[in-house]
Amino acid sequence: MRDSSSASQKSARSGRLRLLLIALVIALPVASGGLFAWLQQRSAGDRHLVERNALGLDLARPDVLIESQSLSRLPRDLLAVPLLRDTLTEDFVFYYEQNADRLGLAGSLRRIVYEHDLEWRDTLLDELLDQPAQVALWRDAGGRLRHFLVAIERGGLARLLEPVAKLALNDSQLSVAGELNVDGIAVPLYRLRYQNQRSVLFASHGDRLIVASSADMLFAEMPAKASSSGDDSAPLAQVSAETAESLLSGGQPFDARFGLAPREGLAHRIALGSEYLALGYQRFIPSFAGLRFEMGEGGWRSFLALHEVDGQPAFDFAPVWRAMPMGASACVALPAAPAMAERLLDRVGAGAEVATRLSARLSGTAGLCWYAESRLHSPLLVGQLTAAPDEQTDADIGALFGSVIGAWETFAENGSFPVQEEQQGDLHTWRREVSSNFGQYPADQAEHADAMAARGFFRISLARRGQTLLFSLDDQLVDKALATLDKRFPPLAEVLPGDALVPAFLAPEALAALLERETLDSLPKDMEPVFRNAAETHLLPKLRALAGHKRYALAVPQTEHADGRWQWLPLEWRAL
Repeated sequence: MRDSSSASQKSARSGRLRLLLIALVIALPVASGGLFAWLQQRSAGDRHLVERNALGLDLARPDVLIESQSLSRLPRDLLAVPLLRDTLTEDFVFYYEQNADRLGLAGSLRRIVYEHDLEWRDTLLDELLDQPAQVALWRDAGGRLRHFLVAIERGGLARLLEPVAKLALNDSQLSVAGELNVDGIAVPLYRLRYQNQRSVLFASHGDRLIVASSADMLFAEMPAKASSSGDDSAPLAQVSAETAESLLSGGQPFDARFGLAPREGLAHRIALGSEYLALGYQRFIPSFAGLRFEMGEGGWRSFLALHEVDGQPAFDFAPVWRAMPMGASACVALPAAPAMAERLLDRVGAGAEVATRLSARLSGTAGLCWYAESRLHSPLLVGQLTAAPDEQTDADIGALFGSVIGAWETFAENGSFPVQEEQQGDLHTWRREVSSNFGQYPADQAEHADAMAARGFFRISLARRGQTLLFSLDDQLVDKALATLDKRFPPLAEVLPGDALVPAFLAPEALAALLERETLDSLPKDMEPVFRNAAETHLLPKLRALAGHKRYALAVPQTEHADGRWQWLPLEWRAL
Protein backbone atom coordinates (compact mmCIF):
# COMPACT_ATOMS: atom_id res chain seq x y z
CA MET A 1 0.00 0.00 0.00
CA ARG A 2 2.85 2.34 0.89
CA ASP A 3 4.46 1.66 -2.48
CA SER A 4 1.22 2.34 -4.23
CA SER A 5 0.64 5.54 -2.24
CA SER A 6 4.22 6.70 -2.86
CA ALA A 7 3.90 6.03 -6.57
CA SER A 8 0.70 8.03 -6.74
CA GLN A 9 2.31 10.92 -4.85
CA LYS A 10 5.30 10.88 -7.19
CA SER A 11 2.95 10.82 -10.17
CA ALA A 12 1.02 13.81 -8.78
CA ARG A 13 4.23 15.76 -8.10
CA SER A 14 5.45 14.91 -11.60
CA GLY A 15 2.18 16.09 -13.09
CA ARG A 16 2.34 19.35 -11.14
CA LEU A 17 5.96 19.81 -12.25
CA ARG A 18 4.99 19.26 -15.86
CA LEU A 19 2.17 21.81 -15.51
CA LEU A 20 4.59 24.26 -13.91
CA LEU A 21 7.11 23.80 -16.73
CA ILE A 22 4.37 24.27 -19.33
CA ALA A 23 3.23 27.44 -17.54
CA LEU A 24 6.80 28.74 -17.45
CA VAL A 25 7.27 27.96 -21.12
CA ILE A 26 4.16 29.99 -21.87
CA ALA A 27 4.71 32.77 -19.32
CA LEU A 28 8.39 33.51 -19.77
CA PRO A 29 8.18 34.66 -23.41
CA VAL A 30 5.13 36.74 -22.61
CA ALA A 31 6.79 38.26 -19.57
CA SER A 32 10.08 38.81 -21.36
CA GLY A 33 8.23 40.37 -24.28
CA GLY A 34 6.40 42.69 -21.90
CA LEU A 35 9.62 43.48 -20.08
CA PHE A 36 11.42 44.14 -23.37
CA ALA A 37 8.61 46.47 -24.50
CA TRP A 38 8.71 48.26 -21.13
CA LEU A 39 12.46 48.64 -21.37
CA GLN A 40 12.10 49.97 -24.91
CA GLN A 41 9.50 52.54 -23.83
CA ARG A 42 11.55 53.44 -20.78
CA SER A 43 14.79 53.83 -22.72
CA ALA A 44 13.06 55.83 -25.43
CA GLY A 45 11.42 58.12 -22.91
CA ASP A 46 14.32 58.53 -20.48
CA ARG A 47 17.19 58.62 -22.98
CA HIS A 48 20.02 61.07 -22.56
CA LEU A 49 19.97 63.83 -25.19
CA VAL A 50 22.58 66.50 -25.78
CA GLU A 51 22.33 69.87 -27.52
CA ARG A 52 24.58 69.50 -30.59
CA ASN A 53 25.59 66.69 -32.89
CA ALA A 54 29.26 65.89 -33.56
CA LEU A 55 29.28 67.94 -36.78
CA GLY A 56 27.73 71.03 -35.22
CA LEU A 57 24.90 70.98 -37.80
CA ASP A 58 21.39 72.20 -37.10
CA LEU A 59 19.28 69.43 -38.62
CA ALA A 60 16.21 71.66 -38.44
CA ARG A 61 17.86 74.11 -40.89
CA PRO A 62 19.23 72.42 -44.03
CA ASP A 63 20.94 74.54 -46.67
CA VAL A 64 19.16 72.81 -49.56
CA LEU A 65 15.97 70.75 -49.72
CA ILE A 66 15.11 68.48 -52.66
CA GLU A 67 11.62 66.97 -52.86
CA SER A 68 10.89 64.54 -55.63
CA GLN A 69 8.40 61.95 -56.82
CA SER A 70 11.41 59.96 -58.05
CA LEU A 71 15.01 60.82 -57.17
CA SER A 72 16.29 58.58 -59.95
CA ARG A 73 14.48 60.74 -62.56
CA LEU A 74 15.66 64.09 -61.18
CA PRO A 75 19.03 64.31 -63.02
CA ARG A 76 17.40 63.56 -66.37
CA ASP A 77 14.53 65.98 -65.72
CA LEU A 78 17.04 68.74 -64.98
CA LEU A 79 18.35 68.30 -68.49
CA ALA A 80 14.96 69.46 -69.78
CA VAL A 81 16.22 73.02 -69.13
CA PRO A 82 17.99 74.05 -72.37
CA LEU A 83 20.78 75.92 -70.58
CA LEU A 84 21.54 72.87 -68.43
CA ARG A 85 21.08 70.35 -71.22
CA ASP A 86 23.83 71.93 -73.32
CA THR A 87 26.27 72.44 -70.46
CA LEU A 88 25.74 69.30 -68.36
CA THR A 89 24.86 66.74 -71.07
CA GLU A 90 24.50 63.04 -70.27
CA ASP A 91 27.73 63.04 -68.23
CA PHE A 92 25.74 64.65 -65.42
CA VAL A 93 23.30 61.73 -65.30
CA PHE A 94 26.12 59.17 -65.64
CA TYR A 95 28.01 60.73 -62.71
CA TYR A 96 25.13 60.27 -60.28
CA GLU A 97 24.32 56.81 -61.56
CA GLN A 98 27.99 55.74 -61.21
CA ASN A 99 28.82 57.73 -58.06
CA ALA A 100 31.41 55.97 -55.90
CA ASP A 101 29.30 56.15 -52.72
CA ARG A 102 26.28 54.75 -54.52
CA LEU A 103 28.32 51.91 -56.02
CA GLY A 104 29.90 51.20 -52.62
CA LEU A 105 26.52 50.96 -50.90
CA ALA A 106 25.15 48.77 -53.68
CA GLY A 107 28.13 46.42 -53.30
CA SER A 108 27.65 46.17 -49.53
CA LEU A 109 23.95 45.40 -49.96
CA ARG A 110 24.72 42.68 -52.52
CA ARG A 111 27.14 41.03 -50.09
CA ILE A 112 24.55 41.10 -47.28
CA VAL A 113 21.87 39.65 -49.55
CA TYR A 114 24.19 36.84 -50.69
CA GLU A 115 25.63 35.88 -47.28
CA HIS A 116 22.30 35.94 -45.44
CA ASP A 117 20.23 34.42 -48.25
CA LEU A 118 17.72 37.29 -48.34
CA GLU A 119 14.95 37.75 -50.84
CA TRP A 120 16.04 41.33 -51.61
CA ARG A 121 16.63 42.03 -55.28
CA ASP A 122 19.85 43.49 -56.64
CA THR A 123 17.80 46.49 -57.72
CA LEU A 124 16.79 47.38 -54.14
CA LEU A 125 18.75 50.64 -54.12
CA ASP A 126 17.35 51.64 -57.51
CA GLU A 127 13.83 50.83 -56.32
CA LEU A 128 14.24 52.98 -53.20
CA LEU A 129 15.50 55.91 -55.28
CA ASP A 130 12.48 55.58 -57.55
CA GLN A 131 10.07 56.45 -54.71
CA PRO A 132 8.77 59.80 -53.38
CA ALA A 133 11.51 61.24 -51.23
CA GLN A 134 13.02 64.27 -49.54
CA VAL A 135 16.74 65.01 -49.49
CA ALA A 136 18.01 67.65 -47.07
CA LEU A 137 21.62 68.78 -47.50
CA TRP A 138 24.05 70.69 -45.29
CA ARG A 139 27.44 72.28 -46.02
CA ASP A 140 30.68 70.95 -44.62
CA ALA A 141 33.49 73.17 -43.34
CA GLY A 142 34.64 73.79 -46.93
CA GLY A 143 31.19 74.91 -48.11
CA ARG A 144 30.38 71.74 -50.06
CA LEU A 145 26.97 70.05 -49.76
CA ARG A 146 28.44 66.92 -48.24
CA HIS A 147 26.04 65.95 -45.44
CA PHE A 148 22.56 64.65 -46.25
CA LEU A 149 19.43 63.20 -44.70
CA VAL A 150 17.07 61.29 -47.00
CA ALA A 151 13.45 60.41 -46.17
CA ILE A 152 11.84 57.84 -48.49
CA GLU A 153 8.22 56.73 -48.66
CA ARG A 154 7.61 53.21 -49.92
CA GLY A 155 4.65 50.84 -49.60
CA GLY A 156 5.61 47.56 -47.94
CA LEU A 157 8.91 48.94 -46.65
CA ALA A 158 8.35 47.63 -43.11
CA ARG A 159 8.01 44.03 -44.36
CA LEU A 160 11.02 44.44 -46.62
CA LEU A 161 13.27 45.50 -43.74
CA GLU A 162 12.09 42.89 -41.21
CA PRO A 163 15.31 40.80 -41.50
CA VAL A 164 17.51 43.79 -40.62
CA ALA A 165 17.09 43.39 -36.85
CA LYS A 166 18.43 39.84 -36.96
CA LEU A 167 21.22 40.69 -39.37
CA ALA A 168 22.49 43.48 -37.12
CA LEU A 169 23.36 40.94 -34.42
CA ASN A 170 26.09 39.16 -36.35
CA ASP A 171 26.92 41.02 -39.58
CA SER A 172 30.36 42.56 -39.98
CA GLN A 173 29.08 45.72 -41.71
CA LEU A 174 25.66 46.15 -40.08
CA SER A 175 25.14 47.08 -36.43
CA VAL A 176 22.70 48.81 -34.08
CA ALA A 177 23.85 52.37 -33.30
CA GLY A 178 21.01 53.60 -31.07
CA GLU A 179 17.28 54.21 -31.13
CA LEU A 180 14.65 56.87 -31.80
CA ASN A 181 11.27 57.41 -30.19
CA VAL A 182 8.56 57.58 -32.88
CA ASP A 183 4.96 57.87 -31.67
CA GLY A 184 5.96 56.28 -28.35
CA ILE A 185 7.68 53.33 -30.02
CA ALA A 186 11.41 52.65 -29.80
CA VAL A 187 12.79 52.48 -33.34
CA PRO A 188 16.35 51.14 -33.76
CA LEU A 189 18.96 53.11 -35.66
CA TYR A 190 21.19 50.92 -37.82
CA ARG A 191 24.68 51.68 -39.06
CA LEU A 192 25.86 50.25 -42.39
CA ARG A 193 29.59 50.47 -43.09
CA TYR A 194 31.01 50.49 -46.62
CA GLN A 195 34.27 51.39 -48.35
CA ASN A 196 36.37 50.79 -45.22
CA GLN A 197 35.66 53.70 -42.85
CA ARG A 198 32.57 55.19 -44.51
CA SER A 199 29.07 54.49 -43.19
CA VAL A 200 25.44 55.55 -43.33
CA LEU A 201 22.82 55.54 -40.61
CA PHE A 202 19.23 54.43 -41.28
CA ALA A 203 15.96 53.68 -39.53
CA SER A 204 12.48 52.66 -40.68
CA HIS A 205 9.02 53.02 -39.21
CA GLY A 206 5.91 51.89 -41.04
CA ASP A 207 6.41 52.74 -44.68
CA ARG A 208 9.01 55.45 -44.12
CA LEU A 209 12.78 55.14 -44.22
CA ILE A 210 15.40 57.73 -43.31
CA VAL A 211 19.08 57.57 -44.26
CA ALA A 212 21.76 59.87 -42.83
CA SER A 213 25.16 60.30 -44.47
CA SER A 214 26.96 59.65 -41.17
CA ALA A 215 26.31 58.81 -37.53
CA ASP A 216 27.79 62.18 -36.55
CA MET A 217 24.67 63.89 -37.91
CA LEU A 218 22.50 62.39 -35.15
CA PHE A 219 24.94 61.60 -32.35
CA ALA A 220 27.06 63.88 -30.22
CA GLU A 221 29.85 61.37 -30.58
CA MET A 222 30.25 57.85 -31.88
CA PRO A 223 32.46 55.75 -29.56
CA ALA A 224 34.58 53.05 -31.17
CA LYS A 225 32.71 50.30 -29.30
CA ALA A 226 29.40 51.56 -30.64
CA SER A 227 30.55 51.23 -34.22
CA SER A 228 31.76 47.65 -33.79
CA SER A 229 29.60 46.04 -31.13
CA GLY A 230 26.32 47.83 -31.58
CA ASP A 231 26.51 49.61 -28.19
CA ASP A 232 23.79 52.24 -28.15
CA SER A 233 25.31 54.32 -25.34
CA ALA A 234 26.29 57.23 -27.60
CA PRO A 235 24.11 60.26 -26.76
CA LEU A 236 21.76 61.58 -29.45
CA ALA A 237 21.57 65.29 -30.28
CA GLN A 238 18.13 66.61 -29.39
CA VAL A 239 17.28 68.64 -32.52
CA SER A 240 18.74 65.92 -34.74
CA ALA A 241 16.66 63.24 -33.03
CA GLU A 242 13.48 65.33 -33.16
CA THR A 243 13.98 65.99 -36.89
CA ALA A 244 14.54 62.30 -37.67
CA GLU A 245 11.56 61.25 -35.55
CA SER A 246 9.31 63.79 -37.24
CA LEU A 247 10.28 62.47 -40.68
CA LEU A 248 9.61 58.87 -39.62
CA SER A 249 6.19 59.79 -38.25
CA GLY A 250 5.18 61.42 -41.55
CA GLY A 251 5.90 65.04 -40.59
CA GLN A 252 7.32 67.79 -42.79
CA PRO A 253 9.88 69.48 -40.51
CA PHE A 254 11.64 71.35 -43.34
CA ASP A 255 8.67 73.17 -44.88
CA ALA A 256 8.72 75.96 -42.30
CA ARG A 257 12.49 76.37 -42.73
CA PHE A 258 11.95 77.37 -46.39
CA GLY A 259 8.44 78.84 -46.08
CA LEU A 260 7.01 76.11 -48.32
CA ALA A 261 3.42 75.05 -48.88
CA PRO A 262 2.57 71.32 -49.32
CA ARG A 263 3.98 69.94 -52.56
CA GLU A 264 0.98 68.97 -54.66
CA GLY A 265 1.17 67.83 -58.28
CA LEU A 266 4.88 68.65 -58.59
CA ALA A 267 7.39 66.14 -59.92
CA HIS A 268 10.32 67.92 -58.24
CA ARG A 269 10.91 70.92 -55.98
CA ILE A 270 14.34 72.26 -55.02
CA ALA A 271 14.73 75.01 -52.40
CA LEU A 272 18.10 76.67 -51.69
CA GLY A 273 18.69 78.89 -48.67
CA SER A 274 20.54 82.18 -48.90
CA GLU A 275 23.19 81.04 -46.41
CA TYR A 276 24.41 78.58 -49.05
CA LEU A 277 23.89 80.79 -52.12
CA ALA A 278 25.49 83.91 -50.62
CA LEU A 279 28.81 82.09 -50.02
CA GLY A 280 29.14 83.41 -46.49
CA TYR A 281 27.97 86.98 -47.18
CA GLN A 282 24.32 86.48 -46.21
CA ARG A 283 24.68 88.82 -43.22
CA PHE A 284 25.17 91.69 -45.65
CA ILE A 285 22.01 90.90 -47.65
CA PRO A 286 19.44 89.69 -45.06
CA SER A 287 16.52 90.58 -47.38
CA PHE A 288 17.58 87.76 -49.71
CA ALA A 289 16.08 84.51 -48.40
CA GLY A 290 16.63 81.94 -51.14
CA LEU A 291 15.70 80.43 -54.50
CA ARG A 292 13.26 77.71 -55.48
CA PHE A 293 12.92 75.63 -58.63
CA GLU A 294 9.99 73.33 -59.24
CA MET A 295 8.84 71.09 -62.07
CA GLY A 296 5.14 70.56 -62.74
CA GLU A 297 3.01 69.81 -65.77
CA GLY A 298 4.17 73.00 -67.52
CA GLY A 299 7.89 72.33 -66.97
CA TRP A 300 10.33 74.10 -64.67
CA ARG A 301 9.56 77.38 -62.86
CA SER A 302 11.77 79.60 -60.68
CA PHE A 303 11.04 81.70 -57.59
CA LEU A 304 12.95 84.22 -55.47
CA ALA A 305 12.32 84.54 -51.72
CA LEU A 306 12.67 87.75 -49.71
CA HIS A 307 12.69 88.50 -45.98
CA GLU A 308 11.25 91.56 -44.33
CA VAL A 309 14.05 93.55 -42.63
CA ASP A 310 13.57 96.50 -40.28
CA GLY A 311 14.73 99.74 -41.89
CA GLN A 312 15.27 98.20 -45.32
CA PRO A 313 15.00 100.90 -48.02
CA ALA A 314 12.73 100.35 -51.00
CA PHE A 315 14.11 98.05 -53.67
CA ASP A 316 15.28 100.17 -56.59
CA PHE A 317 18.02 98.76 -58.80
CA ALA A 318 17.50 101.18 -61.72
CA PRO A 319 20.34 103.58 -60.66
CA VAL A 320 22.73 100.64 -60.54
CA TRP A 321 21.90 99.48 -64.07
CA ARG A 322 22.14 103.05 -65.42
CA ALA A 323 25.75 103.22 -64.20
CA MET A 324 26.83 99.74 -65.34
CA PRO A 325 28.51 99.73 -68.78
CA MET A 326 27.11 97.50 -71.51
CA GLY A 327 28.95 94.23 -72.22
CA ALA A 328 28.90 92.58 -68.78
CA SER A 329 29.29 88.81 -68.45
CA ALA A 330 27.15 88.47 -65.34
CA CYS A 331 25.62 90.89 -62.85
CA VAL A 332 23.76 90.85 -59.57
CA ALA A 333 22.01 93.69 -57.71
CA LEU A 334 21.65 93.42 -53.94
CA PRO A 335 19.67 95.13 -51.17
CA ALA A 336 22.43 95.59 -48.58
CA ALA A 337 21.69 95.46 -44.86
CA PRO A 338 21.05 98.95 -43.41
CA ALA A 339 23.00 98.44 -40.17
CA MET A 340 25.70 96.13 -41.51
CA ALA A 341 27.63 98.90 -43.30
CA GLU A 342 28.25 100.77 -40.07
CA ARG A 343 29.57 97.70 -38.26
CA LEU A 344 31.72 96.67 -41.21
CA LEU A 345 33.24 100.13 -41.64
CA ASP A 346 34.04 100.29 -37.97
CA ARG A 347 35.68 96.85 -38.07
CA VAL A 348 37.98 97.75 -40.98
CA GLY A 349 39.32 100.80 -39.13
CA ALA A 350 37.17 103.72 -40.28
CA GLY A 351 36.35 104.64 -36.68
CA ALA A 352 32.95 104.88 -35.04
CA GLU A 353 32.19 108.47 -36.10
CA VAL A 354 33.20 107.98 -39.74
CA ALA A 355 31.36 104.66 -39.90
CA THR A 356 28.18 106.25 -38.57
CA ARG A 357 28.32 109.17 -41.02
CA LEU A 358 29.10 107.06 -44.09
CA SER A 359 26.53 104.33 -43.34
CA ALA A 360 23.84 107.00 -42.99
CA ARG A 361 24.73 108.19 -46.51
CA LEU A 362 24.59 104.77 -48.23
CA SER A 363 21.31 103.91 -49.92
CA GLY A 364 21.41 100.17 -49.15
CA THR A 365 21.43 99.16 -52.84
CA ALA A 366 24.51 97.92 -54.67
CA GLY A 367 25.36 96.05 -57.86
CA LEU A 368 28.24 93.87 -59.01
CA CYS A 369 29.23 93.03 -62.61
CA TRP A 370 31.98 90.90 -64.15
CA TYR A 371 33.42 91.68 -67.58
CA ALA A 372 35.20 89.38 -70.05
CA GLU A 373 37.95 91.95 -70.70
CA SER A 374 38.77 92.01 -66.98
CA ARG A 375 39.31 89.20 -64.46
CA LEU A 376 37.11 87.10 -62.24
CA HIS A 377 38.69 88.68 -59.15
CA SER A 378 38.16 92.28 -60.32
CA PRO A 379 34.43 92.98 -60.85
CA LEU A 380 32.90 96.47 -60.93
CA LEU A 381 30.95 97.55 -57.85
CA VAL A 382 28.31 100.29 -58.08
CA GLY A 383 26.70 101.88 -55.02
CA GLN A 384 24.48 104.87 -54.32
CA LEU A 385 24.41 107.70 -51.78
CA THR A 386 21.09 108.86 -50.38
CA ALA A 387 21.81 112.54 -51.09
CA ALA A 388 24.39 114.82 -52.71
CA PRO A 389 27.60 114.59 -50.66
CA ASP A 390 29.32 117.42 -48.84
CA GLU A 391 33.01 117.98 -48.18
CA GLN A 392 32.88 115.89 -45.03
CA THR A 393 31.51 112.90 -46.95
CA ASP A 394 34.32 113.06 -49.51
CA ALA A 395 36.87 113.44 -46.73
CA ASP A 396 35.48 110.36 -44.99
CA ILE A 397 35.49 108.36 -48.25
CA GLY A 398 39.08 109.36 -48.99
CA ALA A 399 40.27 108.53 -45.49
CA LEU A 400 38.57 105.14 -45.67
CA PHE A 401 40.13 104.38 -49.07
CA GLY A 402 43.59 105.31 -47.85
CA SER A 403 43.37 103.17 -44.72
CA VAL A 404 41.78 100.06 -46.22
CA ILE A 405 43.16 99.86 -49.77
CA GLY A 406 46.82 98.95 -50.08
CA ALA A 407 49.48 96.49 -49.01
CA TRP A 408 52.79 96.68 -47.21
CA GLU A 409 55.22 97.62 -49.94
CA THR A 410 58.73 96.62 -48.90
CA PHE A 411 60.50 99.29 -50.93
CA ALA A 412 57.88 102.10 -50.67
CA GLU A 413 58.94 105.16 -48.73
CA ASN A 414 56.01 105.13 -46.29
CA GLY A 415 55.08 101.44 -46.49
CA SER A 416 52.45 102.02 -49.20
CA PHE A 417 52.38 103.91 -52.47
CA PRO A 418 50.59 107.29 -52.30
CA VAL A 419 46.90 107.74 -53.09
CA GLN A 420 46.33 109.80 -56.23
CA GLU A 421 43.32 112.02 -55.59
CA GLU A 422 41.60 114.22 -58.18
CA GLN A 423 38.45 116.35 -58.18
CA GLN A 424 36.67 118.02 -61.10
CA GLY A 425 33.19 119.36 -60.47
CA ASP A 426 30.98 116.58 -59.09
CA LEU A 427 33.63 113.94 -59.94
CA HIS A 428 36.03 112.83 -57.21
CA THR A 429 38.48 109.93 -57.74
CA TRP A 430 40.97 108.07 -55.57
CA ARG A 431 43.57 105.63 -57.00
CA ARG A 432 46.43 103.64 -55.54
CA GLU A 433 48.92 101.22 -57.06
CA VAL A 434 49.17 97.95 -55.13
CA SER A 435 51.80 95.35 -56.04
CA SER A 436 50.51 91.82 -56.61
CA ASN A 437 51.49 88.87 -58.76
CA PHE A 438 47.80 88.73 -59.80
CA GLY A 439 47.67 92.36 -60.93
CA GLN A 440 46.55 93.12 -64.47
CA TYR A 441 49.59 95.34 -65.20
CA PRO A 442 53.27 94.29 -65.36
CA ALA A 443 55.46 95.91 -62.70
CA ASP A 444 57.54 97.91 -65.21
CA GLN A 445 54.45 99.98 -66.09
CA ALA A 446 54.01 101.25 -62.53
CA GLU A 447 54.69 104.84 -61.56
CA HIS A 448 56.97 103.44 -58.85
CA ALA A 449 58.38 100.54 -60.88
CA ASP A 450 61.68 100.48 -59.00
CA ALA A 451 59.89 99.95 -55.69
CA MET A 452 57.58 97.15 -56.84
CA ALA A 453 58.03 93.92 -54.85
CA ALA A 454 55.92 91.75 -57.21
CA ARG A 455 55.89 91.09 -60.93
CA GLY A 456 52.55 92.90 -61.37
CA PHE A 457 50.25 95.45 -59.75
CA PHE A 458 46.66 96.68 -59.49
CA ARG A 459 45.64 100.28 -60.00
CA ILE A 460 42.73 100.14 -57.57
CA SER A 461 40.19 102.91 -58.15
CA LEU A 462 37.27 104.50 -56.35
CA ALA A 463 35.20 107.25 -57.95
CA ARG A 464 32.18 109.32 -56.93
CA ARG A 465 30.13 110.95 -59.68
CA GLY A 466 27.28 112.83 -58.03
CA GLN A 467 25.53 110.28 -55.79
CA THR A 468 27.00 107.25 -57.57
CA LEU A 469 29.99 105.35 -56.16
CA LEU A 470 32.19 103.18 -58.40
CA PHE A 471 34.89 100.78 -57.22
CA SER A 472 37.08 98.07 -58.78
CA LEU A 473 40.53 96.54 -58.62
CA ASP A 474 40.55 97.20 -62.37
CA ASP A 475 40.75 100.98 -62.97
CA GLN A 476 39.67 100.54 -66.61
CA LEU A 477 36.23 99.32 -65.49
CA VAL A 478 35.82 102.42 -63.31
CA ASP A 479 36.80 104.63 -66.26
CA LYS A 480 34.26 102.84 -68.48
CA ALA A 481 31.54 103.35 -65.85
CA LEU A 482 32.37 107.05 -65.67
CA ALA A 483 32.05 107.20 -69.47
CA THR A 484 28.66 105.52 -69.08
CA LEU A 485 27.48 108.12 -66.57
CA ASP A 486 28.74 110.86 -68.95
CA LYS A 487 26.65 109.22 -71.75
CA ARG A 488 29.78 108.42 -73.77
CA PHE A 489 29.17 104.65 -73.44
CA PRO A 490 25.82 102.80 -73.41
CA PRO A 491 24.53 101.56 -70.01
CA LEU A 492 23.31 98.06 -69.30
CA ALA A 493 19.90 99.56 -68.47
CA GLU A 494 19.21 99.95 -72.19
CA VAL A 495 18.77 96.19 -72.67
CA LEU A 496 17.04 95.34 -69.37
CA PRO A 497 13.25 95.26 -68.95
CA GLY A 498 11.83 98.41 -67.39
CA ASP A 499 8.56 96.89 -66.14
CA ALA A 500 10.07 94.63 -63.47
CA LEU A 501 12.69 94.47 -60.74
CA VAL A 502 15.89 92.95 -62.18
CA PRO A 503 18.17 91.38 -59.53
CA ALA A 504 20.46 89.54 -61.98
CA PHE A 505 21.71 89.52 -65.58
CA LEU A 506 23.49 86.75 -67.48
CA ALA A 507 25.35 86.94 -70.80
CA PRO A 508 26.47 83.36 -71.58
CA GLU A 509 28.82 84.27 -74.43
CA ALA A 510 30.79 86.83 -72.41
CA LEU A 511 30.67 84.67 -69.29
CA ALA A 512 32.05 81.67 -71.20
CA ALA A 513 34.91 83.81 -72.51
CA LEU A 514 35.75 85.00 -68.99
CA LEU A 515 35.67 81.48 -67.52
CA GLU A 516 37.74 80.05 -70.36
CA ARG A 517 40.41 82.70 -69.88
CA GLU A 518 40.54 82.14 -66.13
CA THR A 519 40.75 78.36 -66.62
CA LEU A 520 43.62 78.49 -69.08
CA ASP A 521 45.54 81.13 -67.11
CA SER A 522 45.31 79.03 -63.95
CA LEU A 523 46.58 75.88 -65.73
CA PRO A 524 49.81 76.70 -67.60
CA LYS A 525 50.81 73.94 -70.02
CA ASP A 526 54.33 73.70 -68.68
CA MET A 527 53.21 73.43 -65.03
CA GLU A 528 49.84 71.63 -65.11
CA PRO A 529 49.80 69.53 -68.31
CA VAL A 530 47.41 66.86 -66.97
CA PHE A 531 44.78 69.23 -65.61
CA ARG A 532 45.20 71.51 -68.63
CA ASN A 533 44.48 68.61 -70.97
CA ALA A 534 41.44 67.57 -68.88
CA ALA A 535 40.07 71.13 -68.95
CA GLU A 536 40.56 71.45 -72.70
CA THR A 537 38.91 68.08 -73.30
CA HIS A 538 35.93 68.28 -70.93
CA LEU A 539 35.36 71.83 -69.66
CA LEU A 540 36.02 74.04 -72.68
CA PRO A 541 33.47 72.29 -74.95
CA LYS A 542 30.81 72.89 -72.26
CA LEU A 543 31.77 76.56 -72.01
CA ARG A 544 31.55 76.94 -75.78
CA ALA A 545 28.12 75.30 -75.71
CA LEU A 546 27.13 77.80 -73.00
CA ALA A 547 28.30 80.65 -75.25
CA GLY A 548 25.66 79.78 -77.82
CA HIS A 549 22.75 80.81 -75.57
CA LYS A 550 20.95 84.15 -75.48
CA ARG A 551 21.37 86.76 -72.79
CA TYR A 552 18.91 86.63 -69.90
CA ALA A 553 17.54 89.11 -67.39
CA LEU A 554 16.10 87.61 -64.22
CA ALA A 555 12.99 89.63 -63.40
CA VAL A 556 10.57 89.64 -60.46
CA PRO A 557 7.40 91.73 -60.02
CA GLN A 558 7.97 95.32 -58.89
CA THR A 559 7.92 95.44 -55.10
CA GLU A 560 9.16 98.13 -52.71
CA HIS A 561 10.00 95.79 -49.85
CA ALA A 562 9.28 92.33 -48.49
CA ASP A 563 6.20 91.87 -46.32
CA GLY A 564 6.99 89.09 -43.87
CA ARG A 565 9.29 86.07 -43.93
CA TRP A 566 9.85 83.86 -46.98
CA GLN A 567 7.88 85.95 -49.41
CA TRP A 568 8.16 83.90 -52.61
CA LEU A 569 8.04 85.88 -55.88
CA PRO A 570 7.96 84.33 -59.37
CA LEU A 571 11.35 84.68 -61.04
CA GLU A 572 11.11 85.09 -64.80
CA TRP A 573 14.02 84.35 -67.15
CA ARG A 574 13.58 86.90 -69.95
CA ALA A 575 15.63 86.31 -73.09
CA LEU A 576 17.14 89.54 -74.45
